[in-house]
Amino acid sequence: MEAAMKIGATTGLTDVFVGASPLPALTATLGVYILACWIHRRSKRSPLTNPVAISIAMLIALLKLSGTPYSTYFDGARFIHFLLGPAIIALAVPLHRQMPKLRGALVPLLGGLVAGSATAVVSAVAIAMLLGSPAVTVASIAPKSVTAAIAMLISARIGGIPSLTAAMVIATGISGAVLGSSVLRSLRIRRDDVRGFAIGVAAHGIGTARAFQISEEAGAFAGLGMAMNGILTAFVLPICFRACMAWVSSR
Repeated sequence: MEAAMKIGATTGLTDVFVGASPLPALTATLGVYILACWIHRRSKRSPLTNPVAISIAMLIALLKLSGTPYSTYFDGARFIHFLLGPAIIALAVPLHRQMPKLRGALVPLLGGLVAGSATAVVSAVAIAMLLGSPAVTVASIAPKSVTAAIAMLISARIGGIPSLTAAMVIATGISGAVLGSSVLRSLRIRRDDVRGFAIGVAAHGIGTARAFQISEEAGAFAGLGMAMNGILTAFVLPICFRACMAWVSSR
């Protein structure tokens, strides 16, 4: 009992300390990411040591060990969350440098966008339905290849669970960042613009960060793929998903 009271007191003090100032949360986030980047460099930049995946695992362990609720941590790290917006807008800079190449590849990019977006949604929905998942789970998984901010709104609109969607988005981004380059290499796809666009469509922001490690050209086209996939999915998925579910229910 006495030990439990000590743990509870420690947890309470941790919550108060972390919640009172953003410094501990910011320090933990940046420190963990720097350490993850160091591990990534030491492993000769292997995709299996993706810094985002390592950072997430380390932060989860840190929050568990300290007894800090995620909401308390997020309140302190909110500034980093805010910076995601300017960071995404900044992707326009490398993309602008690729404008001459972009003009000549607009039609192939649109074809790749439609094919990639449709494959991501149809494969996820089909697998979930074949495994007997309830409709709410299927709706939560459907927008998994879109960046989290858009995916969660789509999920809520089509009857999914936004928190589950967020988890699936992160898992999709990490798996795409880890496996994307290897899969494309095995298919003998060497062009950085094609590789980047494919990774951006399939693995949104986390994949785009990985694409920038390949080259600036790959990162620019990954950012384009991420943005275009988000727009297309936001407009098309709610309509197509409802029609699909109505057709399945009528059979």
